[in-house]
Amino acid sequence: MESDRPMDAAAKPDIRKAFAISESACALTVRAMSILESRLNIHINLHDPENHLESGQIYLFNHFARFETFIPQYLIHKRTGAFVRSIAAREFFAKENMLSDYLLSLGAVPNDYPPLLPFLAAEILRGRKVVIFPEGGMVKDRRVLYRKDQYRVYSRVAKKLRKHHAGAAVLGLTLDAFKTGLLEFEKTGKRDHLKRWADILGIESVETLLREARHPTEIIPSNITFYPIRVGDNLVLKAAEFFNAGLPQRFIEELRIEGNLLLKDTDMDIRLGEPVKKRQAWNWLERKTFASFLENVNSMEEFFRREVGKGTLADRFLRICIERRVSPARDAYMREMYANLTVNLSHMAASLIMRLLDMKKTRIEKEVFHNTLYLAIKQMQKHPDVYLHRSLRNPSDYGCILYDECQGLEEFMQLSMKAGLVASDETSYSFLPKLCEEHDIDQVRVENPVVVYANEGAPIPATAEALKVAIKQVGHLNQKQWAEEMFEDERLSLAWEKKRFSDPRYDAINQQETATESPEPYLLIPKKSNGLGVVLVHGFLASPAELREFGQRLCEDGHPVIGVRLNGHGTSPWDLRGRTWQDWMEPVRRGYRILSAYADRIALVGFSSGGAMSLILASEKPRNLAGVVAVSTPMKFMNKKMIFVPLIQRANEIARWIPSLEGIMPFRVNESEHPHINYRNMSIRGLFELRRMVEALSQRIPKIDCPVTLIQGDADRVVDPKSMAILYRRLTTKKKTAKLVPSTRHGILNENIAGTQEIVREALAALLPHAEEERATGTYS
Repeated sequence: MESDRPMDAAAKPDIRKAFAISESACALTVRAMSILESRLNIHINLHDPENHLESGQIYLFNHFARFETFIPQYLIHKRTGAFVRSIAAREFFAKENMLSDYLLSLGAVPNDYPPLLPFLAAEILRGRKVVIFPEGGMVKDRRVLYRKDQYRVYSRVAKKLRKHHAGAAVLGLTLDAFKTGLLEFEKTGKRDHLKRWADILGIESVETLLREARHPTEIIPSNITFYPIRVGDNLVLKAAEFFNAGLPQRFIEELRIEGNLLLKDTDMDIRLGEPVKKRQAWNWLERKTFASFLENVNSMEEFFRREVGKGTLADRFLRICIERRVSPARDAYMREMYANLTVNLSHMAASLIMRLLDMKKTRIEKEVFHNTLYLAIKQMQKHPDVYLHRSLRNPSDYGCILYDECQGLEEFMQLSMKAGLVASDETSYSFLPKLCEEHDIDQVRVENPVVVYANEGAPIPATAEALKVAIKQVGHLNQKQWAEEMFEDERLSLAWEKKRFSDPRYDAINQQETATESPEPYLLIPKKSNGLGVVLVHGFLASPAELREFGQRLCEDGHPVIGVRLNGHGTSPWDLRGRTWQDWMEPVRRGYRILSAYADRIALVGFSSGGAMSLILASEKPRNLAGVVAVSTPMKFMNKKMIFVPLIQRANEIARWIPSLEGIMPFRVNESEHPHINYRNMSIRGLFELRRMVEALSQRIPKIDCPVTLIQGDADRVVDPKSMAILYRRLTTKKKTAKLVPSTRHGILNENIAGTQEIVREALAALLPHAEEERATGTYS
């Protein structure tokens, strides 16, 4: 590629040669970026449901980190094959070096190149796409909302707020006017003018030029959102300091943030918005003026002249036609760009803190803060026009806020405390004066990440509305209303996981599945409660459907009933493959909490592995536990091959280190007694976790002190019938009963073999609050 850099219009003959894009450099970069994307801990999530990457021509992005200026071009070229022009800061081209040559070969153009906009317009007509960052630099404090529906950014040069650059609006509008003039030539049969312009632009034919002219000039406002933002030293910063002693403070600050974005498990959501004015509604006089003007100019630069009040009458009219549309277009695409923010948990937490400060509240109980944040998230979910990050959509990410166990919130609060913005004691959060201090634009990301997050969320009106409602609600919800919100999360969790594992890469296994019964969790509340709630826990590979009919029967007996869905079940075998037995336990604990709003005492009824989990929860001594009924609970298995499961699992883990392999035996076929409910494909990892759960139960049995009823089939082909004897012997509670029923089947509870359901109902009746006598001694039969 030529190294001469034409930096003024006089160098026009060399423009395309000097700024030629290197196809080999682009291909090499895409390959390198693909490798980096797989190796770095940044997860690029592209949201483009309308396929605007294919149809768009001008793409606008907000700007928060330096490396993100390469990502859009990479994604566009990778997805569409189109070459991309982008505008780069002039300092990169001050001297000829490998970096400047490389940037030019990828399509970058210096931002001080005089005929920049006409050059980009001509490139679009040649089939290129253009990426622009209209904020004009990194907006580190994310402070863009000046007044309601008005946007400003800080100008480092002027040292004050200014409106966003309007270059994209001028480019789009003027290009559309140019295309309109070409289409007028076609309509009036002036093919000689079309041929002349095809030659001027270096386009191979009139047909190619007209095809591009007919294509609407689409400006696609897009948003890049990072989550989470972390502050601290990292390998990138340390390496830079090692090789470049005495780095400027501004550069150190950037590496503290951006090095962590790259290396520490970060989501980068890129969301493409709706095009701003696909085709302008030019009137008859404007269309004729554009065509007339094109007849009398010989370059794109002349058509782009913006000297309002100078030149001929046609010159002035052309400029007025475009200028009066620039500000509305600029305001429209900035609104759309910021409206496409992917709102995350840190946005909501930061916005809540700043709102409380506005209310003059500098201290708040942790429970109240967590409950308010949870309710605000639930309110946000009611806004279909707001884009939510998985931290606000997946109950596994946000639901535990109510129990002070949310990792995302913990990371955010630790970041805030480390920055000296928030203090914490056992019961409360305190908001410190530093939160309200002004910080230098280059230091704010390190010194006050709370205000950065709050600023970023400010353009989304739903955020403020959700917080307002939540603050009003938090002290007025009763136990049952809280339970309703929490149970809704159980349903949302199922929908989230089903969608997550519906990707085509899981089809080979998913399409073999035979389960047809709904895996929905259920909450059944009788008209008149007997005071004893029942948590039903299904077995390994099944779903709540396994015990739903029995649950309905218990509800008819007067028991409030919840049928929980174990994580990884009822969705896809791939989902189960990524779960631990501790993950299975979480819905059991949540179900217990939910049902506590409807009953004073709770009984746990579990089948197979669900019985083991019921006993494990009983060992934790939850409040108001009445007792446990565990049916077909494993301590030993009939299939002797289970002893090899740990070996196969470890071999699978080793094989998965090789990217092309998923493991030597990730699944095996499950010959289920109930194929309409259970997975057909059984995860080896799941079997491994099942063994681990049994081992954990073995250690916890002595801690169980509530009444326990054990029921087991005497010829069970899955669980060794000796399991019941082992459990009974090791249980230290005096209130224990064991019942052996005749059956060669494993599913004795849902099939009600030998009256198993009646035995369970009798055991529950003995646990009722008004039962006259409690069992004093253990029995075995």
